[in-house]
Order: sequence, then structure tokens, then C-alpha cells
Amino acid sequence: MNDLSRGRDLKAWIADHLDPLHHGGAVAGMKRRSDFDLDPSGAAAPDEILTPAAVLIGLVERDVGYTVLLTRRADTLRRHTGQVALPGGRQDPGETPWETALREAEEEIGLERRFVTLAGLSTPYQTGTGYLVTPVVGFVAPGFTLTPNPDEVADIFETPFGFLMDPANHEEHERALPNGETRRFYAMTHDERVIWGATAGILRALYDRLYGAAVA
Repeated sequence: MNDLSRGRDLKAWIADHLDPLHHGGAVAGMKRRSDFDLDPSGAAAPDEILTPAAVLIGLVERDVGYTVLLTRRADTLRRHTGQVALPGGRQDPGETPWETALREAEEEIGLERRFVTLAGLSTPYQTGTGYLVTPVVGFVAPGFTLTPNPDEVADIFETPFGFLMDPANHEEHERALPNGETRRFYAMTHDERVIWGATAGILRALYDRLYGAAVA
């Protein structure tokens, strides 16, 4: 990561590279990233009906630099059990993506929205399970107290933003699916925690917006 990440202007610089807050209905027509980026042959049909969702990329303001709030999903969930995730979920009717992200963060980990200053929206992300996820970037002031919802979250932790934005840590993995196909995906491993799949893809897309290639 370059030296800009250590400067006082980082907050404004990040916000300048994001899309302004806008209603989720506009997301459908925007350029997007997806679970299929590393294997375009497996891409879903472009006219597939997707369920709108949103996640919070919470950048916590620590003395050593920004960190990103992440969770490990509860082992009792039916889908994506035990996987690392960003706080978020399905968008309710009438909600904006940032309203969804803030609500879900409060419900899942107890993060009060008064600690979050919204910065903007990152690149929409299509999952292989039929969701169109809007990543909402927000700066989280210190002083908050978190309480995981045991029905959804097994653990809450922070990972250095600089680590996640370093392309040297963006590994490409592959896994055989039950139908015999092979899926390729990004993964980032920090402190023995493996961040992979859609979560890693969303963070990779944020890296591309801030430091790397233009959105494809």
C-alpha cells in the first residue's frame, strides 16, 4: 500500500474514489463485480433476477491506522456457515443500501450508527447465490461497544485495512463444486483467518477502485 494510506488526507481521498450515496434502484444498471470474475465462463445470465442486499465496509479509526470490521458467521446458520463476512444482509423494501448496511450492522454486531460516518458506495457485487450486494463504506469512530447476535455471528474481529488493500495478499484459490465444476475465487489470510469468496471479492473490488485497475 502506498504512503498516502498514512496521511491525514486518506479519509477524503477514499471518499473521492467512491460513488455518492444513491438509492439502490440505480445499482442494477451499474457496472459490477461478481463471484464469476476469475471464471467468466460460469457467469450467470445477464437477465437473472437478483435480490438486493448491502454490506458495511466499516473502517475503524485506530491509532495504528484503519482496520476493517469483519465477522465469522454462526455455525448454526443454514448458508455460509462459519465463513468470514462483512456485516450486512438483504435489503428491505423501501430501504436504501446504506440504511440496510447500518441496520444490519446494528442487528448483527451491535454497532450503533451514531459511530459511523458514511463515505460512499463501492462497486456492486453479484454473488453466485443470486444477490446483488451494494458495499457501503463508512468510517467508524472509536468508543463503540460490540455485541454479536448469537443467532448470526460467532465472532467479531478487525483486520488491518492496509493488509486487505495490499494486492500481494490477494491469493487466487480454486475449489471443486458438487456439480463437478471448478470455482476460482480470491482469498486473504490474516492471523489464521481466511477471508474468501464474496467477502474477499468485495474487498478486492474496493482495492481496484482505490489503487488498482478501473472497474471492468
